[in-house]
Amino acid sequence: MDLEKHPQQPVASAEPAGIRASDADRDRIADILREALAEGRLTAEEHSERIDAVYRAKTVGELEPLVRDLPVPGGSGRSAVPGTHDQENPAGPAENLVAVFSSSTRRGRWRVSGRTNAFSVFGSVEIDLTEALFGQRLTVINATSIFGSVDIRVPENVSLRGNGTGVLGSFEVATLESEDPEAPVVVVNGYAVLGSVEARPKRGKFIADLQKRMRKYLG
Repeated sequence: MDLEKHPQQPVASAEPAGIRASDADRDRIADILREALAEGRLTAEEHSERIDAVYRAKTVGELEPLVRDLPVPGGSGRSAVPGTHDQENPAGPAENLVAVFSSSTRRGRWRVSGRTNAFSVFGSVEIDLTEALFGQRLTVINATSIFGSVDIRVPENVSLRGNGTGVLGSFEVATLESEDPEAPVVVVNGYAVLGSVEARPKRGKFIADLQKRMRKYLG
């Protein structure tokens, strides 16, 4: 009888799973999925489906099942799920570049964020990393183009990788592997719907004193 009088009692489970997911939470899960794809734990189709679900998720609880069957990069028993007090987020806040019926450009000498979100709708986003300063080894660019374009250029002596899909559009990443194992790695994840996402090295552009710079920033 008491149970009938308190039908909402189960809702009182205000656990971290009910917390609203942030952009950093989604990016962290996307990184885990990318590693799983690279290691062969997920097929390209599975990866695409889960990435789509990541960026549609509104709460931490919706993100958790997407990586429940995958190991956390680096191990150490930490939870892969954001919101469960995983304090390690070395990449810091993401930089956002948005172009809606307009253009947005990032070029020249600037410090690259660990994560960059590029979003183009009937517009264009240009990201030129050839003179940028890399303060971390891994840089992730999440690019979405709808009736627009996202163009990314990198130096020839970094590693460039990508995972993405084009729907009546094109997603093209000219994969590049640096001979230097300490070189920065740029990963482009994205979707193009009636638009384009393109990433490739810019000929003749190199990071000078690469090893010296990476030792300085990575300590």
